[in-house]
Amino acid sequence: MSAKSIMIVGVGGQGTLLASRILGQALLNQGFDIKVSEVHGMSQRGGSVVTYVKYGEKVYSPVVRDCEADLIIAFEQLESVRWINHLKKDGKVIINTQEIDPMPVVIGAAEYPKDLINSIKQKNISTTALDALSLAIEAGSPKAVNVVLIGVLANIMDFDKSVWIDAVKETVPQKFLDMNLKAFDLGYDYKTI
Repeated sequence: MSAKSIMIVGVGGQGTLLASRILGQALLNQGFDIKVSEVHGMSQRGGSVVTYVKYGEKVYSPVVRDCEADLIIAFEQLESVRWINHLKKDGKVIINTQEIDPMPVVIGAAEYPKDLINSIKQKNISTTALDALSLAIEAGSPKAVNVVLIGVLANIMDFDKSVWIDAVKETVPQKFLDMNLKAFDLGYDYKTI
């Protein structure tokens, strides 16, 4: 199997790193060689955060270059547009419809761009867009957006659901486990691509 690439992109504080750990654990449990690289751009101040995950029989580098990603999981709309050039021609993108204002918007120097998801869909990119925040709140916490999105990813990938459940159980602290399993199920059951 040639290496596959997944990017998890978002804003600091959204839980992208936990999502990458769950994904990494699921891939390890399937016996893949994996490489993960996390890039933080002022992540504690709401800046862009990206995690590269590569897996396969043998992986030498975690870096995902332009037009290499098989799948991008975007925790926020603007981040999906920021990283979309990394997607392969036949790649897929999962987008949380949430909008988090970047600093230029916060200080009034710019406006949040409109119609971002449609601009991606118009490029004939296979897109699943969902309000993961509402599903996370339904699960018990707005912080569970990350696990909702992992659930959506799990439904797209060809591993048994139990692999993902085990990865969540191995990664999420016990006191938050029930809520996160509910978040995972809500994402997994969401109508996807």
